[in-house]
Amino acid sequence: MHSFASDNNSGVHPDILEALAAANTGHALAYGDDPWTKAAEASFRRVFGEDCRAFFTFLGTGANVLSLASLTRPYHGVVCAETAHINVDECGAPERNLGCKLFALPHDHGRISPESVRPVLHHLGNQHHNQPRVISITQCTELGTLYTLEEIRALADLAHASGMFLHMDGARICNAAAALGVGLKEMTADCGVDALSFGGTKNGLMYGEAVVLFPRALEAGAGEAMRFLRKQSMQLASKMRYVAAQFTTLLESGMWLTSARNANAMGALLAREAAALPGVEITRPVQANAVFASIPAEAVKAMQKRYFFYVWNPEPADRPEVRWMCSFDTTEADVLGFVEALRETLAAS
Repeated sequence: MHSFASDNNSGVHPDILEALAAANTGHALAYGDDPWTKAAEASFRRVFGEDCRAFFTFLGTGANVLSLASLTRPYHGVVCAETAHINVDECGAPERNLGCKLFALPHDHGRISPESVRPVLHHLGNQHHNQPRVISITQCTELGTLYTLEEIRALADLAHASGMFLHMDGARICNAAAALGVGLKEMTADCGVDALSFGGTKNGLMYGEAVVLFPRALEAGAGEAMRFLRKQSMQLASKMRYVAAQFTTLLESGMWLTSARNANAMGALLAREAAALPGVEITRPVQANAVFASIPAEAVKAMQKRYFFYVWNPEPADRPEVRWMCSFDTTEADVLGFVEALRETLAAS
């Protein structure tokens, strides 16, 4: 049965499996000293700019922690939304490994703004307080919404004017670029992003993410630090060619865009069809591949016997908020089958 719980639950794109099989040829030097890793690094430079550097990791949490670690010291602080993955869903990994405080801010459907960040900057220069060092945003946000290019630039300008950096958690960056109709570089380097966690697993890869560092971070020594932090953080793959080969295919074939467009289109279809059902209330703007809705509690239990998905907010108890995610491999038939099951469940409850 197709899952609407997470795009992490999907399988591996057939083109990625082919790339892995093609990389499985004889012996190759370990730890990134292989032709596949060099080719993938070149692909990132082609897409994001010749002045960037890419470092491959196993996990999204690892990519986030390493991005921030390359820019901070333990007395620093990271500004983020209360809903940010680094604040809610990484089991305290950023705080434990960085030693930094997270300044978690109120948000607008997952988005923070320069206005919400400015009060934290009052701590700058005060030896009694953690020093704000990085603003971290998620694109798409954890609530399925998007920052516009103008909103990203405004946060980058504020960060840079304050001697800080802008980090982007791009676990679903491909979905965001597809939704906005812009290129990956246009939404990151061109907007002033200094460090990027580039997600692959949610867009058809078997495993693997990447940290992309841009000139301002590199000039501050983040690239040199990453050479050692990645190993110390247990994110340096010995057989890195298998991570890297996936990214070359993802970026060079255009798969990142076609897969993200499909997931987004299925999200829009799901939202439209579900919203037409009595008893369903769409609770968040649907801007990419995530749909948040409120439905009767008895319908949640009945539907989860047929399809797996997450309860996002259990309150109110009689109408919790749920999250439905679409993936690169979600089909129209999958969506319509889910909606029909929901229709039947609501009618019976």
